[in-house]
Amino acid sequence: MFETEQWIAACRRAVEVQKRIFEEHRGIEQRTVYEGIGEGGDRTLVIDRLCEDAIFDELEGLHRAGSEFTAVSEERGTVSFGEGEPGMRVVIDPIDGSLNARRTIPLHSVSIAVADGPSMDDVFFGYVYDFGSGEEWVAEKGKGALLNGADLGRIFPKEEIEILSFEATLTSSVAEKAASVVGLAYRLRIMGSLALSLCHLAAGRVDAVCSLKGARSVDIAAAQLLVRERGLAIDLPEAPPFGSAPLDIEGRSRCVAGATPEVCERLFAALSA
Repeated sequence: MFETEQWIAACRRAVEVQKRIFEEHRGIEQRTVYEGIGEGGDRTLVIDRLCEDAIFDELEGLHRAGSEFTAVSEERGTVSFGEGEPGMRVVIDPIDGSLNARRTIPLHSVSIAVADGPSMDDVFFGYVYDFGSGEEWVAEKGKGALLNGADLGRIFPKEEIEILSFEATLTSSVAEKAASVVGLAYRLRIMGSLALSLCHLAAGRVDAVCSLKGARSVDIAAAQLLVRERGLAIDLPEAPPFGSAPLDIEGRSRCVAGATPEVCERLFAALSA
């Protein structure tokens, strides 16, 4: 098994290639070119494929150096690097916040998680990079969470929700659910990247996060480790238990996260009313 430093180095090399891709496709027109349907069911942008290629080039290098694993990616689906079905999983969303990226809104990320088994509890390394702010979020199981190499500090989400981040937000979904959180949350934010919303929760920038449609492991596998390493709560209440959630590209449950399990319960109860 590779050391964490090697995974971080591989992620950073992929990020540098992705930065060049975004620079070469600077305008909305250049970024709005499609090529088929990805394994996750969404139309695939050329920039999605190029960014995924950058990550898979790094995975090929790690495999040649002796590591065996199964990659699970939004665009390519499941790809084996090695004989048989090795236990290690690498869970990838090349661009979380694709619409933001396509419209040149500087709030989109790459999300990469590494696990030594097939479920969420098996994730031992999480990496999220925000291409807008240049912030790098890293978590290692049992060793905490870092922002740009520094500890996240002592600011934590509030149990009384001042800022709630909605994700997976069609206007119809927001209109349907916003009234449900009146009295529970003071203000709403819609970032457009579930991975980054969870990172912001880990840093105490927002107080709770919820997705209004089923969340996929490719969106949350990396960032959930930051949340859990901070001692915060995250749940997939429509497909419990959270730790047993499979690392695949299906969305089985809405995701809720906050300061405590009780916050998550109150939030999900309000959304389900």
